[in-house]
Amino acid sequence: MKAIEAFIESQGGPEVIDWREVTLGEPGPDQVLVRQTAVGLNYLDTYHRDGTYPIELPGGLGVEAAGEAIAIGADVHGIRPGDRVATFGPQRNAYASARLVPASSLFKLPPGIDDETAAAALLKACTVEMLVERCAKVEAGSTVLVHAAAGGVGLILVQWLKAIGATVIGTVSTEAKEHAAREAGADHVIRYKAEDVAAHVREITDGQGVPVTFDGIGMATWATSLKSTARRGLIVSYGNAGGPVTGVNLGILAQHGSQFVTRPTLFDYYHLPGERAAGADRVFEMIEGGAVRITVGQRYSLEDAARAHADLEAGRTTGSSLLIPEHP
Repeated sequence: MKAIEAFIESQGGPEVIDWREVTLGEPGPDQVLVRQTAVGLNYLDTYHRDGTYPIELPGGLGVEAAGEAIAIGADVHGIRPGDRVATFGPQRNAYASARLVPASSLFKLPPGIDDETAAAALLKACTVEMLVERCAKVEAGSTVLVHAAAGGVGLILVQWLKAIGATVIGTVSTEAKEHAAREAGADHVIRYKAEDVAAHVREITDGQGVPVTFDGIGMATWATSLKSTARRGLIVSYGNAGGPVTGVNLGILAQHGSQFVTRPTLFDYYHLPGERAAGADRVFEMIEGGAVRITVGQRYSLEDAARAHADLEAGRTTGSSLLIPEHP
């Protein structure tokens, strides 16, 4: 099977993304040949592209995709040709029309989850499951701050937190994103360009601050997260959209009330096969049960990935974004 795939020879801006045609052979042991129908766009992809996370070069981009199993290799069990499957990595090279994927990285999709929903949701929703239920262990009745509440992860976070009984304060940049966050269930929405977020959070919480802050922005919101989080509260710093948090003086946590901070990575919580399976099952349950609705805000052709990266980094996207391969 012939396919196109993205690759980069150096790390940099969206312009470093290039394309090549490849011929895919028969799948080897524990491999599945997948014809991809939808590819997920994630901030993680931009970190691999720009050097925030160094990768071996030349290298591929993308970790999340869904499609159809075309052929399977020896020792593959539980997947058959014709099955719909999805992956969220950790292997890169999802920006492709077809590719060979380790069977251990694939999930069979239930009938109620279509390909686009899977590609838009799997990495982000498993991230949310990890953040809420395994990392922060948020309890019903808690008030939680979610930065970038109208982003791909943010909208899922808001819905998930509401489903388990939390009160959600979300931050957004625009009126349209405020509407999206409220539609997802946010109880309070703060436009960070026009308001003092920490002051507003303290007002909402009667001066106490929130016990948990989910911060996918990074350095740009680090000070705000410190000021918004309660004594002995937890800051979950899980992204770098506003730059990585560096040079942290641990004493700052004491100054803000003996706070805790963690920088979780999905694959440390989804390390073992049982952890991956349990997390994906929980995600499918939340989506099929209607607790979490996946919003696809943008669709791009696969080869328009550079523009998609530029839009994502400029804050021009809402919800999840997809790259759609063309097939003859």
